Amino acid sequence: MSSVFDHAKALYDSLKSGQTISPIRDDINNDIPTAYAIQQELVELRMNDGERIVGKKIGLTSPAVQQQLGVDQPDYGILFQTMDRSATGTISMGELMQPKVEGELAFVLRTDLPNADLTMDELKAAIAEVRASIEVVGSRIEGWNIRISDTIADNASSSHYILGQEGKPLAEVQTAEVRMALKKNGTVASEGSGADCMGDPLNAALWLAKTMAAGGRPLMKGEVLLSGALGPMVPVENGDSFKLEVEGFAPVELRFTA
Repeated sequence: MSSVFDHAKALYDSLKSGQTISPIRDDINNDIPTAYAIQQELVELRMNDGERIVGKKIGLTSPAVQQQLGVDQPDYGILFQTMDRSATGTISMGELMQPKVEGELAFVLRTDLPNADLTMDELKAAIAEVRASIEVVGSRIEGWNIRISDTIADNASSSHYILGQEGKPLAEVQTAEVRMALKKNGTVASEGSGADCMGDPLNAALWLAKTMAAGGRPLMKGEVLLSGALGPMVPVENGDSFKLEVEGFAPVELRFTA
């Protein structure tokens, strides 16, 4: 049985080399706390490499995505500045591993959230703005052959993201009702609404804020919170272009280059 660090190093090496690895769930008995311990070691390795934490993400909030991956609960991962491609709207396929995209709402925080007993009203007051967002997920596990512990250990299958240029006050966004369409090369490939993300993306955000605070790694002022998919993931191929249309927001576009 490999150690927590051994698994983290294997995932880190996979990220650097672009070579996938076998699932790790059997070696850790699909244990969620062990998977998060591996994730934390992986985060430390990336920070030692000069990466900087800029936010957190929630995964597996959509029943559609849970069904796709055979899991039944959300998870979380860490966002680094190297993942943010908002400035360019393009990502090279050479940087990606088995990429798929999702349409989401992102929340930017105005205050720290250190309390594990956070209320919904306190969360709402802490949100500086809402943005439409495309998240690119990827997997270091061969063939996306994952269960809950595999994706958690692999930093919630994080890869990259872009935020829309338009930020709106929370009071102007009906987060539960908002409609989303994600177009791939001009054709709608994924649809959903805020209700498809744990009933409301704010429910997902509250779960994350309380979970992170309880674990001693609270959400912080200025951080980006990717609140989870509003519809099914869509596979990516070289040359694909995506347009995210979230009701009330300007479209967000992302292109994948050779």
